Amino acid sequence: MTIVQNLVLPRQDTARLPLYVETPPDAGSADLIVRSRRAAAVRAGTSASFATYFNAFPATFWRRSTGVRIVTLRARLAGEGRLVLHRSDATGAASVAAEHTFSADAGDTTITLELSLDGFDDGGWAWFSLEASSDVELLGAAWEVPAEQAVGHGPTAPSTTVGITTLDKPDFCLRTLRALADDPEVLAVVDRVCVVDQGTAKVAAEPGFAEVAAALGERLRVVDQENLGGSGGFSRSMLEGLDEGSSSVLIMDDDVDVEPDSVLRAVRFAAACTEPTIVGGHMLDLQHPTVLHSWSEVVDQSIFMWGAADRAAERHDLAGSGLRTTPWMHRPGRTDYNGWWMCLLPTDVLRRIGLAAPFFIKWDDAEFGLRAAESGMRTVSLPGVALWHVSWLDKDDTIDWQAYFHERNRLVTALLHAERPRGGKLLREYRRLHLKQLLCLQYYAVSLRHRALRDVLRGPDGLHEALRTALPDARALAADFPETRTRPNPPGVTPPADHSREPRPGPKGLALALFTARAAARHVLVPRRSSQPQRLLAKGEATWWHLPSYDSVLVEKADRTGVNWYRRDPRTFRRLWLDSLLLTGRLASRWSELSAEYRSALPGLTTPEAWARTTGRPRR
Repeated sequence: MTIVQNLVLPRQDTARLPLYVETPPDAGSADLIVRSRRAAAVRAGTSASFATYFNAFPATFWRRSTGVRIVTLRARLAGEGRLVLHRSDATGAASVAAEHTFSADAGDTTITLELSLDGFDDGGWAWFSLEASSDVELLGAAWEVPAEQAVGHGPTAPSTTVGITTLDKPDFCLRTLRALADDPEVLAVVDRVCVVDQGTAKVAAEPGFAEVAAALGERLRVVDQENLGGSGGFSRSMLEGLDEGSSSVLIMDDDVDVEPDSVLRAVRFAAACTEPTIVGGHMLDLQHPTVLHSWSEVVDQSIFMWGAADRAAERHDLAGSGLRTTPWMHRPGRTDYNGWWMCLLPTDVLRRIGLAAPFFIKWDDAEFGLRAAESGMRTVSLPGVALWHVSWLDKDDTIDWQAYFHERNRLVTALLHAERPRGGKLLREYRRLHLKQLLCLQYYAVSLRHRALRDVLRGPDGLHEALRTALPDARALAADFPETRTRPNPPGVTPPADHSREPRPGPKGLALALFTARAAARHVLVPRRSSQPQRLLAKGEATWWHLPSYDSVLVEKADRTGVNWYRRDPRTFRRLWLDSLLLTGRLASRWSELSAEYRSALPGLTTPEAWARTTGRPRR
């Protein structure tokens, strides 16, 4: 038998317990005592259920993607009670699949319960619960599959190169390395841990690094590289994995906290798939650790924009509604790509379609997933494979220098993979986005977006070179826009009235049209009023239907480290809005020509040889 998923328990943070253990509503977590990462005790007269995100078995995913037809729960127990194996269907309805009563007279005993995966084609999970007649020690448990079924298309001994790209987050990165080093079962499937350090605060200089490096031994390789963005760092790890001979490369961000067993699960699942399959991990919110970012990610071809496949599955709190009470969690859903916060890429896929597009950051993951799908390879976002990541709500990445990459890379990806002429409503969405940001006095962000459109119109030849130049050029442009300067919170200004993380809904229908017309008229016709700030707004208040009401306003940064001062400038508004209309018009007229040009260039831009030249890493 081959272990494909271990029972795991939280390392320290009890706020994460609902992701690991389900307890009855009338019983507290005190009924279960966490002994270690693999063991727990259940008090006499109580029960514990593991119908949870990290400890239930995602049976439908295994049934649909692999040749596995039988899964076995193996649990090691001491005490007296009952072990129950449950299964659900696509609606979330649960039933008992098997059970076993164990006695204290048997001492430390191992129980196995077998489950057929027949009937899981449309959805469903498996999990187990414990009913304790006496105090029960759960000494370990795992989900196992027959060894001959654990190998699909790949090698009999699958392994991975873990690639972490980091930029000045040595504390986060070291925590990830330590989590991997502390789990020998995970390390058994890891050939190499490659840290691509693109920052100035080096991981190797972080206190405690020497101890972790000694624990990882020859598996660890730290590469110092100039900042080539996420795509440059991840592609460097892909090169390492290809030359290492690993069956996959598992890439992850640096500002994360990983559940280590996720590595083992992703590797085992990928190996069992009947064809090369990209295996993605989910993202949980680091600040709100039971909140799931989304169940699966797709690209909406109508406007060519990424997002959750099902909005009901976006930012879902698993503590408030877990596996038993969330029907959509029992259906696999559609996936176009998985975010590169954590994603396993089989080296077979890399050899067939190439490495990342040279995008620096943004859209490289979506472009890769769409490219793989066009070559007949699927992406599966696998539940139980996950990490905690800094939430998008704590960042300002649509109005700072990253706006350039959002705009350029979305458009290039549409030119490469859009199924509808001119990307569907993409160019109309661009004009609407530009107008929103102009109404919000965000002139720097719109200027960056215009630069991105001009660069796309020049063609694909400079994408690799731009990995080194686009970021400093974008930052240099900020000097022309006073709103980009961060200032301390000023005295004497009305403080924010709303610190909520989620903005209130804006106007719709006719109200939206009237609001937009009135706001635009203020920017075109009404002369500028007082240059002093009228108010200080919290990030949650600074929406496009609120900011246009002001001529001069301070807005808190997402991380609350200071404020930015936005001031209305009718002349700049008129100039940038005219540029938006002209640039999107040029793109519409040249769409077919540009699409053919980018599609022809893409294979040469993503080869290992092209990336070896860019990163300066000779191929072995």
